[in-house]
Amino acid sequence: MERPKFNMDYIRQLAKSVSENNLVPYEDLPKYDFFLSQVIDYLNDKFSEEKYTSNIVQNYIKSEVISKPEDGKKRGYTKLHLAQMVLLSYMRPVLTTEEIKKVFRLAFNEINDRTDDIISWEDAYKIFSEIQNHSFDEFLNADYFNETKLHEFIKDNNLTEDEEERILVFLVVMILIAQASAIKKLVQKIVAEYKAE
Repeated sequence: MERPKFNMDYIRQLAKSVSENNLVPYEDLPKYDFFLSQVIDYLNDKFSEEKYTSNIVQNYIKSEVISKPEDGKKRGYTKLHLAQMVLLSYMRPVLTTEEIKKVFRLAFNEINDRTDDIISWEDAYKIFSEIQNHSFDEFLNADYFNETKLHEFIKDNNLTEDEEERILVFLVVMILIAQASAIKKLVQKIVAEYKAE
């Protein structure tokens, strides 16, 4: 199989593919109750870059980052737990466990008490899903993905065709790292400095 030619069109196709296959709509999350092993299988299937284990999920429960299973039942994991774990999966690369716990408390107060939630987990999941779907479109339209600027830089360096492609990939990766780093630092600063009453 021939290696694809990395250019801005191909990179946009990759971003579109990632954004379209990224988050399962809330309505499509399974509705039945799960065993812990089923929750782990679901998460590992949807987040192939992550490796969840029973210990990881149980530690999140013990740390009160996510809710306890229903009434201690073996099949006590629900759609709500899946929504919590999916949101947590997006937060894990950016925040520590304590920071995630702090963010969840902003909207849900005591994690095991649904009566003090400011918004529902369903609403939180849906708004995150909407934001996630638009985020790829927005950053690909940003100035730093301006093909003219990237190609001007590449052309100014008298590179071979192979070198041009490699440098284009390098620049795109560095742009994304810079953006991810800036966003991560901003998120951590907001979480650290916001004091909930």
